[in-house]
Amino acid sequence: MIEVTAKLVKGPVYLAGEIVECYITFSNPPVSLHKRAQSNSDVLESLAWASVQIHCQCSTNSRVTYPDGNLYTAEQLSIANTDTSFAPCRGERGHVILSTKPRILFCDLRLSTGENKSYLYSEVLPSEAPPSYRGQAVKYSYKITVGTQRVNSPIKLLRVPLRVLVSQPPSEPVCFLGFPDSSLCGDSEDLAPTNPFLETQQKETPFDLAVQVLQNITAKRSPNFYNITNTRGKVVRFCLFKQAYKLGEDIVGTFDFTDATVPCVQLLVILQSEEEIAPGCKRWSKQGPTVISYSKFHEVCYNLKHSQLILPIPLHITPAFSTDLVSLTWRLHFEFVTSTATPAAGASQDTWQGPSTLDIETMVWNLAVGIYPSTHLQMSGGVQAQSKYRVTI
Repeated sequence: MIEVTAKLVKGPVYLAGEIVECYITFSNPPVSLHKRAQSNSDVLESLAWASVQIHCQCSTNSRVTYPDGNLYTAEQLSIANTDTSFAPCRGERGHVILSTKPRILFCDLRLSTGENKSYLYSEVLPSEAPPSYRGQAVKYSYKITVGTQRVNSPIKLLRVPLRVLVSQPPSEPVCFLGFPDSSLCGDSEDLAPTNPFLETQQKETPFDLAVQVLQNITAKRSPNFYNITNTRGKVVRFCLFKQAYKLGEDIVGTFDFTDATVPCVQLLVILQSEEEIAPGCKRWSKQGPTVISYSKFHEVCYNLKHSQLILPIPLHITPAFSTDLVSLTWRLHFEFVTSTATPAAGASQDTWQGPSTLDIETMVWNLAVGIYPSTHLQMSGGVQAQSKYRVTI
């Protein structure tokens, strides 16, 4: 018996363009003294070969028509590879849209009882890769697949799931992950740490530059003010302190009712995603976007002068992205419940009581926000996920 173990060095979360490292260990577990005495010799186990590869698969539901192209389904690839040794997509469903070159770990490995052999698999995730995503109509999933075989025995596969995050540009030109072109960046302050005592700084890789730009985009504070009004007057003044956020951050804003002419009874703010299928891939031309709600903020604000919004961004969501098949955007959805009549003032602030009945109406408003990935260190610290997998042969 041989046990195969795969362990991700940096955890299960990576950015596109980052190096994935995985230790793959083949071990022949020790046997008890009683069994060793019975066999009278050490048990020598052997494997003919082992290979490893990363691939990304896309699966869709009935609402999506997959565009024609030179892509194969996982079933077709499995059939096409029956004459060869390694078919990492065997048994999987969907279209294989990205795969790295397979790496051979060894040929003819022999292990004595209690012996083990480890290999370090290292691969760069392509910058143009789509993100890991579990949407309503489209799903992208990544796996490292280790394949190995005994002589004259079936092939065994060990699959290690990965979560891949990507960053794509906002509406105005800036450099972004996978496109570290400084000419695309505006005049922005560099927030990356530097050491003034070193005469020459180490040369930064394209991935380092992309992470630095991501930090610059999400750290920039530029308050924006919005006057929310309806046909009867001003409801509230809303301030959002920045437009771009990382996973795990809080969206912070303020509501100012001091100059309001229309009483606001209560408000609701929801972080929502919009999944839009590309026009050429829609099963029906009138298909609209799919909206999913996440974090919510609710407050009864009747007779308040000020209020504060704190809305956490979950770590498990997918940042905004766009592919030839689907696009994902994020927004804040506001619902304001206003009173149609000015309430009568109480005798004093000490004895003021809310009205027993109110004539109300509801108004809604959507505000787009940018959500970007965090680094794998920040993600690994906030998400508990398995990073070690094993199979017995």
